[in-house]
Amino acid sequence: MKKWLCFAAALMMSISISSVQAANPVWQENKTESVYEIDVYHSPTCGCCKGWIEHLEDHNFSVNSIEMHDVSPIKQKLGVPAQGASCHTAVVNGLVVEGHVPAQDIKTLLNQKIHNTRLLTVPGMPSGGPGMDMPGARKDAFKVYAVSDQDEVSTYNEYEGY
Repeated sequence: MKKWLCFAAALMMSISISSVQAANPVWQENKTESVYEIDVYHSPTCGCCKGWIEHLEDHNFSVNSIEMHDVSPIKQKLGVPAQGASCHTAVVNGLVVEGHVPAQDIKTLLNQKIHNTRLLTVPGMPSGGPGMDMPGARKDAFKVYAVSDQDEVSTYNEYEGY
C-alpha cells in the first residue's frame, strides 16, 4: 500500500511540474520556429522597453524598434484602452500587443488558425515580467488580457511569477 501511495504522490508531482513547465514559455522555447516581424513603439529612454525588445529577440522575433517621445498617439490610433495601457505598444501580423506580454503568449495566439483577438495586453509594469525582470527584483503575479474585435475583455493567461 505504501508503494502505491508513493507512486501516486510521485505521479501527481510530475504532472504538476509538467503543467507548470507547459505554462512557462521560457521552458517551451523552440529556436527553430519561424521568425515573427514586430514593430515596437517605445520611448528612447525607457530601459524596460529595451528589456522587452531583448526578450522578443531571444524568442525569435525580428524587432523594428520605433523610438518616440510620446507613444500615446499610437495607442489611441490602435485602440488601446486607457485601463490596458503600459509603456510600449507593438504590432505583429495585425495583432496589437501592449506592455510586457510574454513572447510565447503572442506566438500561441498568432499560431491559432482562427481567433477574434485584436489586442493582447499586460496593463502597467509588473515587476518580474518580461523586460521588468531585473536581478533581485520581486516577481509579481500578473495577467495577460485579450481584447476581442468586439471589445470584449477576457483573461488570456496568468503568471504567479514569470
